[in-house]
Amino acid sequence: MPKLPVISGKELVKLLFKLGYQLDHQTGSHMILRQDHEPHRRVTVPNHKEIAKGTLLSIMREVGLSRDEFFKLYYGK
Repeated sequence: MPKLPVISGKELVKLLFKLGYQLDHQTGSHMILRQDHEPHRRVTVPNHKEIAKGTLLSIMREVGLSRDEFFKLYYGK
């Protein structure tokens, strides 16, 4: 399985927009996104140049994305 890419907070937010998340608000350097449909989950994304691998994995788990689904979304396949 390929390694997770180095991704910025803004890039991750763009991917989450494709999954139906919208920017709710921003507090400092953290962007809080909310699902636009039930169950209206919230996820916090740090607005950093590089998101740590563990943080990326945690966010993927929160939104219910598998590694395969993430790669399809990220690489557009």
